[in-house]
Amino acid sequence: MKNILFSLALLLCCSTQLQAQDVVCDTFHYATHDGQELYLDRYVADVEVKEQRPCMIFAFGGGFVRGQRNTPFYVGYFESLAREGIVVLSIDYRLGLKEFNGGGGVKNVVEVMSRAVRIAVEDIYAATNYVVDNAASWGVNTDAIMLSGSSAGAIASIQAEWLRANGSAVAAVLPAGFRYAAVVACAGAIFSTDGGPKFATTPAPMLLFHGTSDSNVPYNKAAILRTGFYGSKYIAKQLDRIDAAYMFYSEEYADHRLAGTPLIDKCDLIKQFIRDYVIEGQHLQTTINVESIDAEKRKTRFTPMDYIRTNYKR
Repeated sequence: MKNILFSLALLLCCSTQLQAQDVVCDTFHYATHDGQELYLDRYVADVEVKEQRPCMIFAFGGGFVRGQRNTPFYVGYFESLAREGIVVLSIDYRLGLKEFNGGGGVKNVVEVMSRAVRIAVEDIYAATNYVVDNAASWGVNTDAIMLSGSSAGAIASIQAEWLRANGSAVAAVLPAGFRYAAVVACAGAIFSTDGGPKFATTPAPMLLFHGTSDSNVPYNKAAILRTGFYGSKYIAKQLDRIDAAYMFYSEEYADHRLAGTPLIDKCDLIKQFIRDYVIEGQHLQTTINVESIDAEKRKTRFTPMDYIRTNYKR
């Protein structure tokens, strides 16, 4: 812990120098899964830093159906973090619902969804191991590897940390004793087939953005027979119960746009979260409730079928 605090504090001291530097992007092949070549783009500020830097692994959105690691919309977020002295890695992952049309009965939907989330998590773990293996040459502090994602990528990121915290077999591929330093999730959730998810051990600090009118990813939960998605509000309640650190940004009547807009207009809040919860190690539970006076009063209650129709209707 002293290592991470010292190296990250030193990076803050040279943030003025980093702000003035260009950001360089390089591409690396990190794994081959199911015959698919997986790549990551590494964004770093072009400046010499003697101490090891923190790292953020990012997973794009797209409902496990579509999306790309180099979508231009995300690049500003990557470059902003890189100029703060963070090594940013935007990764490919397998899209398990690419051919899914929302049909086939409940059992088929559950099996297909479970696989889609699981293989995305497997790819996040593979990218994590790739970073750890190259940490020395890349100047990455392995005690300060964070996850971030949008929509499906946010689901995969939270799921990865939940499975790690619960000692799941799929997380056994990570180095012994490995812990993520934080999770930043824009409209994320946990997919569970065994009822409401709980944390067996304390997870990394989480920053959760979500709108109450999100019909793509449940704000609270959407489950049938103990199977479904448990969103940011549900997760925040679980973190409350175990005294785990988190920041929950909740916007009344906001739809799925919060899967992306915080990466642009709340980037300073994200960086403040990293400074407070990761660098300074503050143990905080913060909830930010936002309601626009002029906001359209949208629907806030949805059934599981509403979510399937919104995401996968052809």
